[in-house]
Amino acid sequence: MELKDIQLRLRECILNSGIQQKEIAKLIGVSPQTVSKYMKQDIFPALDTFAKLCSILDVTSDYILGLKNY
Repeated sequence: MELKDIQLRLRECILNSGIQQKEIAKLIGVSPQTVSKYMKQDIFPALDTFAKLCSILDVTSDYILGLKNY
């Protein structure tokens, strides 16, 4: 799996969460603009931020990283 595929899965999980980007940003300690950049696939979060995102979005890192398809 390539980085663009991982970013796409992350984007889909954010969209499907039903949580507003502004709220996600507050919960993970980044600016709303940073979450917007995740959505546009301009950047990928740092590992600690990625772990927080997985928790907030209630998805496994294995899914986003393409190691599992559920």
